[in-house]
Amino acid sequence: MSTATPERLLVTGGAGFIGANFVHYWLSRHPGGRVVVLDALTYAGNRASLAAAEGRPEFRFVHGDIRDQALVETLLREETIDTLVHFAAESHVDRSIEGPDAFVNTNVVGTHSLLKAARAVWLAGAAPARHRFHHVSTDEVYGSLDADDPAFTETTPYAPNSPYSASKAASDHLVRAYHHTYGLETTISNCSNNYGPYQFPEKLIPLCILNLLDGKPLPIYGDGSNVRDWLHVEDHCRGIELILQGGQPGETYNIGGGAERANLQVVESLCAIMDALRPAGAPHARAITFVKDRPGHDRRYAIDERKLRAALGYAPARSFEDGLRDTVTWYLARQDWWKPILSGEYREWVGRQYAWNPLVAE
Repeated sequence: MSTATPERLLVTGGAGFIGANFVHYWLSRHPGGRVVVLDALTYAGNRASLAAAEGRPEFRFVHGDIRDQALVETLLREETIDTLVHFAAESHVDRSIEGPDAFVNTNVVGTHSLLKAARAVWLAGAAPARHRFHHVSTDEVYGSLDADDPAFTETTPYAPNSPYSASKAASDHLVRAYHHTYGLETTISNCSNNYGPYQFPEKLIPLCILNLLDGKPLPIYGDGSNVRDWLHVEDHCRGIELILQGGQPGETYNIGGGAERANLQVVESLCAIMDALRPAGAPHARAITFVKDRPGHDRRYAIDERKLRAALGYAPARSFEDGLRDTVTWYLARQDWWKPILSGEYREWVGRQYAWNPLVAE
């Protein structure tokens, strides 16, 4: 297996949850390279997540929209970018049900704009000796599994069930088409549910941590039996690193954590950790509250990552138990990061979503 480490990266959505973790991971492992972040700083983009990178000579932040093709072309040229890592996306299923237009605009139109920019610079212009467009996608494009179904592979037919997953499926197809039609060197990774530091608190794990700290209920859809494969964000970053170094253009790779858990099981484990770290006089699990299920809620996701293991030596390094405890510990220690996020817009959205507001005291 031959590998080549990219030297000059453009990271879209680098102020978001997974993007920011990737930036820190990459800079720690590849000092001396170049990392340029392009982020529109929408509600889930947080410049504070990149504070540790600010001021480093190899890092640059650009506030801009991925749909601005001229801006992207300028960055690719002036920074002599050889690798574009595309994280930028609207990613929350609940928000896609409430307002799907933003998901089509960002995930489909935005990805196409990036592809056009990459084609214009790398294929029609003076291209670097090596280029790569890596698209970060999700296992949700494959649809829903029954309890006994085999896990998703890279050849599982697409069957998205939400506006979010449909928009990601569309963007995956565009990336693949630009490789086969125009010769753009692309790779795609489809990951399972990420968790870890810097995750916006609309998602299950940080939402529950912050609700427990504020004495609020823990909202769980339906009966809590929906199953997800949980992937620590640093393991995800490691998988992307392997694909950037040794993945074959035109290929798709699944990245999983090997940790299938029902949502209720995840929350119960989180409560047990909080019982040990922040005892409240009664078990935290008493705060669990079941709420009306969301429309089209997929029952189970599971990732078969054998292709990435066999081709590039991938393996998750963290168990779910250790990763969850580390995540809880991080949120307990980083109130300076999450308290400013709890804005009026976020509180209003949570209130609409659950028909009551778990972040606002009665």
